[in-house]
Amino acid sequence: MVREMPRAPRFTHWLDRVLDPTRFVVRAVEGQVVPAWQRVTSGESRVPVSIAILSAIFLELTLASRVANQPRWLLPGISALLLAGIVVKNPTRINRRSRALRATTLLLVAVMSIANMASGTRLVVDLIRGEGIRDAGDLLLAGGAIWLTNVIVFSLWYWEFDRGGPVARAMAVRSFPDFLFPQMTSPELAPEDWEAGFVDYFYLSFTNATAFSPTDVMPLSRWAKLIMLVQSAVSLMLAVLVIARAVNILK
Repeated sequence: MVREMPRAPRFTHWLDRVLDPTRFVVRAVEGQVVPAWQRVTSGESRVPVSIAILSAIFLELTLASRVANQPRWLLPGISALLLAGIVVKNPTRINRRSRALRATTLLLVAVMSIANMASGTRLVVDLIRGEGIRDAGDLLLAGGAIWLTNVIVFSLWYWEFDRGGPVARAMAVRSFPDFLFPQMTSPELAPEDWEAGFVDYFYLSFTNATAFSPTDVMPLSRWAKLIMLVQSAVSLMLAVLVIARAVNILK
């Protein structure tokens, strides 16, 4: 009689897929004539994503005291330390398979998300109650900082989970993308070595936050559609409430 091997718990299997998507390589693509985004590459530069994270940390530090997290330095400091650790371990190309590095990166994005969500919640509550920042200029600056940080945070989530993240994309682990970029459907309009990088995901996040819907990049998987829906709803609420309150103050 052939005994079946016990299956791993679902949570453990899910955690493995999140922290180390490269374990689930099902086919090799080296040597095939395929677009760069479908074959093994050297990985993208860490510079753009590091600049974006530092920008978000700076924006958080400049928020008005009314909506800033207290103590003001705590969450930005944690984010900066996590980023420093990631850069030290993998400073140039994002192509190193490491569960610890991926876990640290996801923790960093989560900390930034929580910090911005807390500030955004305070701002929205003040706007609904008609309290808080009384100067229209200061209100627009605070709302704009939270909105732009929100764009950066969502771009990081898109970048971290599309096809398993940057390392999994560099290793061509998954064939099916979560986001369909124009260069994928019209490869003749892009260089042979084109593959999606952080700037592409930042553009996706920015256009989704301004148009409140997909523009030229289409979500394919259900999680991608849902997270874009959440981002559009948050951006719309922030924009409407902040602008309406600022106009009311000016009157």
